[in-house]
Amino acid sequence: MTGDQPGSPQTRPSLVRALIDRFGHLVRELSKFATVGGIAFLVDFALFNYFAHAQQVEQVTAKTISTVIAATLAFLGNRFWTWRHRQRSHPAREYTLFFIFNGVGLGIAVACLAISRYGLGAVWPEVFQTAVADNVASYLVGTGLGTLFRFWSYRRFVFVEAGTRSLPEAARERDRPA
Repeated sequence: MTGDQPGSPQTRPSLVRALIDRFGHLVRELSKFATVGGIAFLVDFALFNYFAHAQQVEQVTAKTISTVIAATLAFLGNRFWTWRHRQRSHPAREYTLFFIFNGVGLGIAVACLAISRYGLGAVWPEVFQTAVADNVASYLVGTGLGTLFRFWSYRRFVFVEAGTRSLPEAARERDRPA
């Protein structure tokens, strides 16, 4: 029996090494992205509660202020730490796309909350029209799905890898006559 057969101890380390070589950079990016997002979430949460409760600012206004500050912090963290090794483009382009995709991620969270509260809540209001259900739908499910979307879109369109065409370049190439 040789050590090169599938499942043998000698092939397992090479498989693990191959997986690390292939996906290690993605795991590092995802870890940094999660750290930046976690810090931005805490800043958003703290500022919202400070403005809404300590300063008596109306809730929607407080949430808007806290979200813009936290999203700007997240942009800076992702630009200069998570994806610092990637090609840079015009900061206004990156910032604009970042906020557009952030808005879509927010829409995902709001949609999850609306489905829970108004869709499922119409069927079972004593469960789905509660503060716990609102927080689970919005923060756990909505933020989770929105975060997956943000990671993909930021990585693909905002902080592009060297050699990856930007959206305007891809559109020009697509629309160019053959």
